[in-house]
Amino acid sequence: MKTNTIKNIGRSDFVNMGPIQLRQPIPTQDIDMVDPFILLHHYGPYAIDKKNNPFDLGPHPHRGFEPITFLIQGEQLHRDSLGNESVVKAGDVQWTTAGRGIIHAEGPTKEFVEKGGTLEGIQLWLNLPASKKMIEPNYQHVKHEDFNVVTSKDSKIKIRVVAGSFEGQTGKIATQTAVNAYLIDTEEGGMHTISIDSSHQTVVYLLEGNVSINGAVDLIQDKNQLVEFNQDGNQFSIESKSKSKLLFLSGAPLNEKVKSYGPYVMNTQTEIMEAMRDYQMGKMGFLTS
Repeated sequence: MKTNTIKNIGRSDFVNMGPIQLRQPIPTQDIDMVDPFILLHHYGPYAIDKKNNPFDLGPHPHRGFEPITFLIQGEQLHRDSLGNESVVKAGDVQWTTAGRGIIHAEGPTKEFVEKGGTLEGIQLWLNLPASKKMIEPNYQHVKHEDFNVVTSKDSKIKIRVVAGSFEGQTGKIATQTAVNAYLIDTEEGGMHTISIDSSHQTVVYLLEGNVSINGAVDLIQDKNQLVEFNQDGNQFSIESKSKSKLLFLSGAPLNEKVKSYGPYVMNTQTEIMEAMRDYQMGKMGFLTS
């Protein structure tokens, strides 16, 4: 087994998205994308109540990729043009395959706004290959308690396998491409070695806490929060310096040209124009406000 070297250490600075601020570790000036992962937003934690509810996204379209939500705190209502309606709670994952087009809306439930609470999550954009950009759209919602979990020998690190596989456990999400996604929770002093597919591009993002990667690089909340690995090994080590939460992502790179505009991710400008036209003509379905 060979340890992967580190390609980039990334920050997670705030950007403005309409009425809200959120962290954007991908893309940045230093990291354009980590093929096939196009965008990573870390939103919240926001204090939500009847007087303050900035994260309420009305109906909007997507085409050509998979928008994915890992909900860390709070609860959100998802609705889409396929007729799906579900309440996503803390620890749950919703995995939307936009394909040829879907319209969806998401935001804190009315009940959550009424009682007040904290909302936090990850929004990930996973690219689809050209051959699958126009497939039928699909929606998956898996609850926190239904994921398979791998526990380290010292019982201080728990790895929830969302997609792909890890140490004999498989994810509950059916994927369109070769991809692994794990949510990792640690206690102070936990240690574990995590295997990597050498053909994948791999990143680890720290949501909270302080961990050491390969005994050499510290990821610290509000400082350096993302590590991108080179494809030169098949494992890395993690040592937790405090109670921490991380997101692990690896995927086979598509090595295709990417053209994106707003909520669409395609391969050419012509395909972007076609997506805009199809949305305006109602070919992506309908969803009322």
